[in-house]
Amino acid sequence: MGVIKRFKKNLSDVFKKMFNKKNARIGIYGPPNAGKTTLANRILRDWTGDAMGSVSNIAHETRRARRREGVTIQSNGSSITLDIVDTPGLATKIDFHDFMAAGMTESEAKRRAKEATEGVIEAVKWLENLDGVILVMDATEDPFTQVNVTVIGNMEARNLPLLIAANKIDLPESSPKTIKDAFPQHPMVSISALEGDNIDTLYDQIAKRFG
Repeated sequence: MGVIKRFKKNLSDVFKKMFNKKNARIGIYGPPNAGKTTLANRILRDWTGDAMGSVSNIAHETRRARRREGVTIQSNGSSITLDIVDTPGLATKIDFHDFMAAGMTESEAKRRAKEATEGVIEAVKWLENLDGVILVMDATEDPFTQVNVTVIGNMEARNLPLLIAANKIDLPESSPKTIKDAFPQHPMVSISALEGDNIDTLYDQIAKRFG
């Protein structure tokens, strides 16, 4: 191949990469009430002025994956456009009695438990369609849960980027160091998605990790 043809081919390849590159599809994962939707809402409010969905103290408020396309995050001269997927809370056991304890009738509690179970199945399926994961952990809880280990193992097996958000550092009993010590092989940012503490550092790491 001549020099001119090689130059044209290389130039064509560059333009294809520039214009055909898809947004990175990033899922926000974690156990129920870790703060996934709160974080998704924070990201969207900061960069689009919108919100992802409602937040509740009752577990499994998010029962279907919600996707927002084309969210551009800029930090320290870097820019990345993401498709944000807020997923239902992952759990190994869903008991309708827990919903009854929150004040629901038995029939309503059973319906919510069924929807929550379907949401968990959907969230697991979404793992196969993502380019990376922000794993939200409650910094007041033990990080060695089956949910956290499963998500981390899935990302490691597929060699995809993972960023841990140690959430709820605004609470006095939080211990983000416990999470860092548990999973030192992955980058972690300590945040309060509710208060916005350290959120700019998280954006910087998102741009670096998924860009």
